[in-house]
Amino acid sequence: MPVTDESPGSAAGRRPVDGGSPVKSAVRTVELLEYFAARPGTHGLTAIQEAVGYPKSSLYMLLRTLVDLGWIETDATGTRYGIGVRALLVGTSYIDGDEVVAAARPTLDRLADDTTETVHLARLDGADVVCLAARTARHHLRPGARVGRRLPAHSTSLGKALLATYTDEQIRTMLPPSLTPVTDHTITDREQLIEELRAVRERGFAEDREENTVGLRCFGTAIPYRTPARDALSCSVPTARLTPAHEQTVKDALLDARADLTRAARRLRPNP
Repeated sequence: MPVTDESPGSAAGRRPVDGGSPVKSAVRTVELLEYFAARPGTHGLTAIQEAVGYPKSSLYMLLRTLVDLGWIETDATGTRYGIGVRALLVGTSYIDGDEVVAAARPTLDRLADDTTETVHLARLDGADVVCLAARTARHHLRPGARVGRRLPAHSTSLGKALLATYTDEQIRTMLPPSLTPVTDHTITDREQLIEELRAVRERGFAEDREENTVGLRCFGTAIPYRTPARDALSCSVPTARLTPAHEQTVKDALLDARADLTRAARRLRPNP
């Protein structure tokens, strides 16, 4: 499927706020970068062209321009393309300049100390969540923590906590009726997910029961410094280590961290 679809997270799905028409070359450039960001490694011209659907001659010239500017790199043969170092620099600049991420650092440190587990701060982006900061567990058995990782909102505790701050009708607009399974435990029916989100609103946190990674339970809570929420905290625990007592410790620490970060974020950005 070409990446020029109208999905919420795609460049084509984001229209200018002034109602004007998008500039085709700019949209194609962003779509190309998003293509590479979603597909690590290098790719040949034919595979890229089949995915994005641009004329091959136009695609080649756009790729060469991006190579010259450092946004895309080639292998030793000059025939395969991958994401370039400038994309990393821009991504790092986004995180370094974000006030909420900066304010979250002491909270993440305390949450990691209190739980001894891997913790994340993530932001909702369309139908996905993107990891902005993380702390890794002290244990030998621990999940990976990668800043910049994009995950489906419906299969993660982070995403479900954030989706729960939207109304049912808004969620129906944001998500398709059938959701992509990540594991055998992933909720794939939108209405079933909406039913779970109602419970999330009542208890104040969301759970991922091996829905994104087999062998891993995650607990997440939205940071309500704005409505609907944009950011969330989570704690991930391997199922082999999750006793009832440890689960309660994680939940209590997560809710305390939410209160701390909410206060800090509201001082930076008062709720509109």
